[in-house]
Amino acid sequence: MSKLKTHSGSKKRFRLTASGKVKAGATGKRHGMRKRPQKMKRESRQGLILFKADGENIRQHFLRQ
Repeated sequence: MSKLKTHSGSKKRFRLTASGKVKAGATGKRHGMRKRPQKMKRESRQGLILFKADGENIRQHFLRQ
């Protein structure tokens, strides 16, 4: 049986942390940032850690290793 390939779209959108959590980029940063509050722009620079259930789903279905 051949190897399972990692979903190419997921490779670009998600990263795994050292502890195994799934990290994703912040949403809503493509355009229209001028009218967003400064707090939202500042907090969305880092990205976010997905909830446990979402992270397990992404890891199981898309980030095969």
